[in-house]
Amino acid sequence: MNPVMVANGHSHPHREPWDDTPPGPAELDYEPPERGPDGVPEVFARPRTAWTAAELMAADFAPPRWAVPGLICEGVTLLTGPPKVGKSWLSLGLAVAIATGGEAMGRIRVQQGPVLYLALEDTARRLKSRLGKVLGDTPPPKGLTLVTECAPFPAGAAEIGLWLDEHPDARMVIIDVLAKVRGATPPGTAPYDADYAAIGRFKSLADRYGVAVVLVHHVRKMASDDFLAEVSGTHGLAGAADATLAIKRGRGQADGVLHVTGRDVDEAEYAAAFDPEYAAAFDPEHGTWNLLDGPAEVHGLGDTRRAILAHLEAHPGSSPKQIADALGPDQYDNVRTHLSRMLEDGQVVSPARGRYVLPGVTSVTTRESAGQDPDSVVTPPS
Repeated sequence: MNPVMVANGHSHPHREPWDDTPPGPAELDYEPPERGPDGVPEVFARPRTAWTAAELMAADFAPPRWAVPGLICEGVTLLTGPPKVGKSWLSLGLAVAIATGGEAMGRIRVQQGPVLYLALEDTARRLKSRLGKVLGDTPPPKGLTLVTECAPFPAGAAEIGLWLDEHPDARMVIIDVLAKVRGATPPGTAPYDADYAAIGRFKSLADRYGVAVVLVHHVRKMASDDFLAEVSGTHGLAGAADATLAIKRGRGQADGVLHVTGRDVDEAEYAAAFDPEYAAAFDPEHGTWNLLDGPAEVHGLGDTRRAILAHLEAHPGSSPKQIADALGPDQYDNVRTHLSRMLEDGQVVSPARGRYVLPGVTSVTTRESAGQDPDSVVTPPS
């Protein structure tokens, strides 16, 4: 039996997502939506898709509707990462934050609204345990609907569409995981075309209702410098999605790094406040992911590199000996080795022989004895 229907107490004959015929009250047992000037219910009205150049420049468009400002906008977002990295915990945490109107990942204020979370790899018992850990002392939000079964698309689109019909102010639908509902691929379809078409089905649903649809997905085993290349499947998946979030394990103090890219990310109100990569720490006691202060690359470093960067931030233009003296006894060889590697990685710059600064520093004054001018100015090349 359809779990979304059970959750909402309705039965509903199958309706394809591309069918614009509005269902009647007798079919859905709910108040029909308001109709526009042309008599078509506004929720089913097709958006305009063609303009002259002058019409387009004169048109006024509503700003993107963000579920999580700067991270997740209306449309389709892929949330990827290796197995057991914490994708489901992050998904559930985002769902709770939006349903309660709190702060996503401990830092981003979100607007409250209904959320549908399809935990398709969980049992009800496991889902209750996870939800209890995330909620803590917070009462269960009324706006969060959780289900553990959904039909593959396109039938699944009708099930989700029914819930969205009844929650016109919904802000997010999370599908954990994509493979459970993506549907069958027609025989003879090229892999790229199949992946692109699969995401297109979810995008049609997201665009129709103006809601954020998050698809949890896995990454391939082979690592890559480009996190988009690690998405399991062809480039058709990331290409058809509006945005991609990728969780990767970090080294050092941070549990992971959240990579972000998308068509609307640059339009985010808080985009300037964050880097394209966020340092994120997982709290196993509460089952939550939290964004950390500072750039991700700093949290992903070992202790020695972080100490060197901290010293250079306070004392730009330092020599290896000065840095070693600040770090402690017998650190000279260790510092020289790390500085050489950090120079190759672009984490430090050497504008003059034996001098180191952070990238972007344009002018520093050093005071070194041993025969050098104590007020010599080191100017890195532009």
